[in-house]
Amino acid sequence: MTIQTTPRTAPAAPTSEATSLRKYLIGGGALILVLAGFYYWSHGEGAAGPRRTPPVPVQVARAQQLDMPVVKNALGTVVANTTVSVTARVQGQLTRAYFKEGQMVKAGALLFEIDPRPFQAALAQAQGQLDRDQAALVNAQRDATRYASLFAQNAISMQQRDASAATAQADAAVVTGDRGMVEAARLNLEFTQIRSPVDGKTGPILLQPGNLVSVNGLTQPLVTISQIRPIKVSFNLPQADLPSIQPRFAKGKLTAQVNLHGQAGKTITAPVDFVSNAVSSAGTIELRATFPNLDGVLVPGQLVDVTAALDDIPGAIVVPRVAVINGPDGNYVYRVSPQMVVSQVPVTVQFDDGTSMAVQGKLKPGDIVITDGGLRVLPGSKVSIARLAARPAGGKGRGKGGSKGGPGAKAGVSGDRD
Repeated sequence: MTIQTTPRTAPAAPTSEATSLRKYLIGGGALILVLAGFYYWSHGEGAAGPRRTPPVPVQVARAQQLDMPVVKNALGTVVANTTVSVTARVQGQLTRAYFKEGQMVKAGALLFEIDPRPFQAALAQAQGQLDRDQAALVNAQRDATRYASLFAQNAISMQQRDASAATAQADAAVVTGDRGMVEAARLNLEFTQIRSPVDGKTGPILLQPGNLVSVNGLTQPLVTISQIRPIKVSFNLPQADLPSIQPRFAKGKLTAQVNLHGQAGKTITAPVDFVSNAVSSAGTIELRATFPNLDGVLVPGQLVDVTAALDDIPGAIVVPRVAVINGPDGNYVYRVSPQMVVSQVPVTVQFDDGTSMAVQGKLKPGDIVITDGGLRVLPGSKVSIARLAARPAGGKGRGKGGSKGGPGAKAGVSGDRD
């Protein structure tokens, strides 16, 4: 009896599609477990209690109510109040200089001397001529008197009397001319001493002693003197500012402020005392302000930054420029409530002086606004105050701070400047 057996086949190997599906299922499950663990770790209850996101540290400042000046900035040039080129008025040899180059001199101070001896001789000669002609005049006047007496006695003719009178008059005219010559010689002698016509600062000596000074058409200046006390600053503003410039200038309220670089931000202010009578081809109008310059810090030709106050915004709400953010829907600031919660407040900028801004909107004096860290917060966020800036740099006059409380007081911050 023969028994037939059927061979058993091996199970089929899994396909590649099934293998890939199994891997995806395992990986997805692991990812879900990881996300669930992270959520529990960040939001769940643990031994240390619930975990919360810490408040964002920010720097803030208070909104101030001030009289905000509307100013325009310009590049100015320092101009000497007067510049004089000192020249000789008589010809001769330059013998001496009585000052040092760059020295401050007063009006009337002796600067140079020309050899006076030729002019002393000319004066003596003119004086001698005058003395001789004065003696002749005295004699002619006496003759005229005698001839008039003789004519009254019918002792001489009328012609003789008139001739003697004419001689006396001619001698008188000669004496008058001699006196003019004497005065001219005396002036020439005085001109040998060359004096400063103004108070000012001397430049370099352009003709050294020992040289012959000429007074022809090519007269060379001996030195240049610039009056720097007081001194002027010239600057230009666009002609579009004329409606603000003219009434303020007429009232004497137009001022210019110059920033003295290198002196810890020191500024000096003076009234504008000149507005040009014409607009330049570039469409600007020239203005000038006169400064006392007692310390000589301003030098002719120097370029300075000038700020001109053209108007005022009384009682403006002023915040630091960095507090105003320009968003898609316009400008806004982030305000911090007493509970340290951030809210977004839309504002309209009235004026920007480069440091501070005058704004309009639902912002009140004393409100706390974020000046640094605003990019890390959103409306409704909690913040902590790292620093409270002092009052904005712009503005003047009546300032109204915030209440005694507020975020700054709660955080115990100081009044350091941002």
